[in-house]
Amino acid sequence: MDRLPAGVSAISGQQIAATGTVDIGRTVGQLAGVLTTNLGPGRDKLLIRGLSDGAFTGRTRSTVGTYLDEAPINYNAPDPDLRLVDIERIEIVRGPQGALYGSGALAGVYRIVTRKPDLQRVAGGVTGYLSTTRGGDQSYDVDGFLSLPIVKDRIAARLVAYGDVQGGYLDNLNLRIANVDRTRRNGGRIAVRAQISDAWDLDIAAATQNLHSNDTQYVTTTLSTDLRPPPSSTPTVRTNSVREAHNNDFTYAGATVHGDLNWGTITSSVSYVHHVFSSQYDASATLAGNFSVRSGDVGAYFEAANADMFVQDLVLRSSGAGSLDWLVGVYAARTIERTPSSLGILAAGRLVTTAYTENRKDRRLEYAIYGEGTYAFSQGWSFTFGGRLFESRVHTTADLDVIEPYGPRFFDSARTYQGLSPKISLQKEFATGDLIYALVSEGYRPGGYNTGGFFAIRPSRTTYAPDRLRNYEVGAKIRRLDNRLNLRAAAYYDDWPRIQTDQYRPSGLAYTANVADARIVGFEAEASYDWPFGLSLKVNGLISDSRLDNANADFAAQVSGALPGVPDVSGGMLAVYQRPLGGDLTLRLLGEASYVGSSTLSFDADQSPPMGRYLRARVSAEIGTANWQATAFVNNPLNDTGDTFAYGNPFSFGQVRQVTPQRPRTIGVRLSATF
Repeated sequence: MDRLPAGVSAISGQQIAATGTVDIGRTVGQLAGVLTTNLGPGRDKLLIRGLSDGAFTGRTRSTVGTYLDEAPINYNAPDPDLRLVDIERIEIVRGPQGALYGSGALAGVYRIVTRKPDLQRVAGGVTGYLSTTRGGDQSYDVDGFLSLPIVKDRIAARLVAYGDVQGGYLDNLNLRIANVDRTRRNGGRIAVRAQISDAWDLDIAAATQNLHSNDTQYVTTTLSTDLRPPPSSTPTVRTNSVREAHNNDFTYAGATVHGDLNWGTITSSVSYVHHVFSSQYDASATLAGNFSVRSGDVGAYFEAANADMFVQDLVLRSSGAGSLDWLVGVYAARTIERTPSSLGILAAGRLVTTAYTENRKDRRLEYAIYGEGTYAFSQGWSFTFGGRLFESRVHTTADLDVIEPYGPRFFDSARTYQGLSPKISLQKEFATGDLIYALVSEGYRPGGYNTGGFFAIRPSRTTYAPDRLRNYEVGAKIRRLDNRLNLRAAAYYDDWPRIQTDQYRPSGLAYTANVADARIVGFEAEASYDWPFGLSLKVNGLISDSRLDNANADFAAQVSGALPGVPDVSGGMLAVYQRPLGGDLTLRLLGEASYVGSSTLSFDADQSPPMGRYLRARVSAEIGTANWQATAFVNNPLNDTGDTFAYGNPFSFGQVRQVTPQRPRTIGVRLSATF
């Protein structure tokens, strides 16, 4: 994987365990340019390389394709926040990767690779955590796995189960509830591997997870017109009249057949994802300006999404024995998403009137033929060329009912998008193992429709157009000192016209628009060094500069000068020291830190408070053997309260300053055992 002419990195299963990386959010800082928003568990958006279409999640297709083994698991939904239990590794392929992965890989691909059943031996393990947060409740979790051969060397199964509770630490003064933001998550996986013959094998897998947060994790401070950074000591209180709960339920099933033939390999994978998520907001602030309400009435806005995604992918790949190495694939996907939403008026805690409802349904079909060939022509030099020919069909219907002074309406429209996403690279691999490359690649996303709002949308805002990103990149991968020193670096320039972005109207209801054109220049680097006395050090960093022009005058009065939601500077460091203590015992000391620079929240310069400029850190000490470990750790040892995300509620955004502080200092222990 590290020989590919692209910005590729990975986190090993050993590093995942050592750093206590339980979900995608904890990988921030371990990989150059990989960040997430911080709206809350099961609500976040993954960002790679500073290629941000905005900090909000809505109708636009995600810029990062998240994969579970061979299957894509998201379309436009927030990341499902799967717990990383019994994971082989995490792979990052920076984008755009439209030629091989399609429209969901504008900024790249984030792939979770699970451990597969062992056909020969029984294996198992269990891990437990217990921690306490300053000013908050305790958190605890337990997970375990069991791998069982059913027919030795032929059929085996692997079972994974987990459950965790993240204690709250924020208080709601209005509702008089302490530590309101408690989150519970539980789930599991089952995988079966069958060795059909010496040449053919079959993997069948299923996974499920249920995540529920009692409330959101932002706080309110000064008025949003004050665009200065929040105070260094951010309060941990909020005064909402409604608890802002969130659910994120995820189910996956898939099968992959793989065959090794004389000329190469054939892989066919089919998958099904059922993803249901919902959120509730205090929408009291939007009532008075839009409806006739009584003093003391409370608004509660509920939105949900119920998505079903079916994917079939067939790939033929050559053996690579000759000077030409190739692959050809055929892809088909069908997504059906139902998104009901409603705004209710509450009095004395009871629903009085439903002021607004929308029942929307999106049907999406995508077909593609793609391929790639690499031709080795002279002493380590090779040329790669490829592309993806695609067709995307979108059909949207929506039924809306709004009380006076508005009225009901219905929407029904469909459209087809077609195109070609190319890729070209030239690379040179040296006898030392070093690699240099130059790459041109593209990514794309189809367009779609706006339907929501209290009143009918004017024609110029009913549709949003497709967008496409072209990347020009040069990079190098260097190995030295018997592979103890590894360095990867890349510089890139991206051209991104007509950026699709999800935003909110003054009413708090969402819409999608093409906001502007962007030019992005960036440099990223990752380096690691292993000393012979047991110390290893990994560092990474990203510098990104973006400029916007040709702003859409129909979007906002003034568009900010840079892409929102991502900092111009970010980076991380991981240091691990190991030494034997005698017998089978080993001591491991670990220090981890990452920095996220300043950024703004929105494309709209008038509604774009600053955020970022904070440090995340973790230290731990572990003692154990090959079969058991005991770890003590401290997260956020400096108790930094920096603003990680300047947003929480679209209905009060612009009226109060919304801040998401880091979780306060958390101290805990971890015990694990395997056999």
